[in-house]
Amino acid sequence: MSEKKRRAGASAAGAASSSKKPRASSAASYAESLRSKLRPDSSILATLRSLASASASKSKAAAKSLADHDPSADPASSYIVVADQDSTSVTSRINRLVLAAARSILSGRGFSFAVPSRAASNQVYLPDLDRIVLVRRESARPFANVATARKATITARVLSLVHAVLGRGIHVTKRDLFYTDVKLFGDQSQSDAVLDDVSCMLGCTRSSLHVVASEKGVVVGRLVFADDGDRIDCTRMGVGGKAIPPNVDRVSGIESDALFILLVEKDAAFMRLAEDRFYNRFPCIILTAKGQPDVATRLFLRRLKVELKLPVLALVDSDPYGLKILSVYMCGSKNMSYDSANLTTPDIKWLGVRPSDLDKYRVPEQCRLPMTDHDIKVGKELLEEDFVKQNEGWVKELETMLRTKQKAEIQALSSFGFQYLTEVYLPLKLQEQDWI
Repeated sequence: MSEKKRRAGASAAGAASSSKKPRASSAASYAESLRSKLRPDSSILATLRSLASASASKSKAAAKSLADHDPSADPASSYIVVADQDSTSVTSRINRLVLAAARSILSGRGFSFAVPSRAASNQVYLPDLDRIVLVRRESARPFANVATARKATITARVLSLVHAVLGRGIHVTKRDLFYTDVKLFGDQSQSDAVLDDVSCMLGCTRSSLHVVASEKGVVVGRLVFADDGDRIDCTRMGVGGKAIPPNVDRVSGIESDALFILLVEKDAAFMRLAEDRFYNRFPCIILTAKGQPDVATRLFLRRLKVELKLPVLALVDSDPYGLKILSVYMCGSKNMSYDSANLTTPDIKWLGVRPSDLDKYRVPEQCRLPMTDHDIKVGKELLEEDFVKQNEGWVKELETMLRTKQKAEIQALSSFGFQYLTEVYLPLKLQEQDWI
């Protein structure tokens, strides 16, 4: 074979080889071409102002309580509703419980606590309220029973500790509570579970007990508030943001000129948005719980939504767990269904990253991950949830995910450039009002 033919053959082979793997390069070219579709920021801001105005109008008429629910539409006609209470009210309720127990002991009957059952079968989703609530069913927790003696002892101990904390007018963490009697509690999950039982028994929110979780969530952006009297400007909090106070009841004087709230699943995406000062280009408040939402972040988000009447847009991973996290913010968790009225923020719009975005934005194959058997199982379980069935858009996206058996993290967009999320993806989403 002549040298000329050999070169021609090598050239053809090279062309064939490159034609087999244009995915990354062609995807990058397409991703960059989307930048040209962006209209001026003033146009996108006009869209956001319309969204904020519509959200404010809707918020005035959207507030719903269990009083609005028609019990005849559901076999359970009574649900547990807890509310914020001051220290005096909670202390009085504890005193009444203890006096009732003392009278029972003196009469020779021993003592027993009537504890609302938080079993899965008692947690139901109410479509007209769009949240999970707890059916009112109680079970006895007697001390004079081998099966429940330890749990009754832990309950009495937690009531005693909460009474002491309220008397001092201080707040403690759940970890502090656990370490007051490690041998009795055995594991923090034991004291945490009983703490929730005590909230149900007393009819108050967990924050009313003055027992809080450690700081986890952070916030940054166009928000000013007072934290126990100290003025906090969240535009001056750097890349790390301001830690969301664990005792949200001490937050006051909330002010903002934001047009929306951006709820982010992960810390990495939060840091990119904060470093790029995304909130200055598109006035917003950005917050994250760094994964699974904690109580303080859920309370803080609801507080912002109620007081500022702003729309909430969510940015989560394109996997079943991202959607589960979003559903906890919107409908509540089964573990704390008794306090869903205070912890849920309805009408959060799913901005991204959605399963349909993977093809729409041509995310390269090497940046997508195959779903595991467990992922698929969780996805199928989500499809059976009532709150998912209520939203046709969610159902379609989940079906797409399960059909392709692919998932992706928010960071997959970094394959087009580290700032692609803030410079192209999110602006284009906002421009096209591409949310569910």
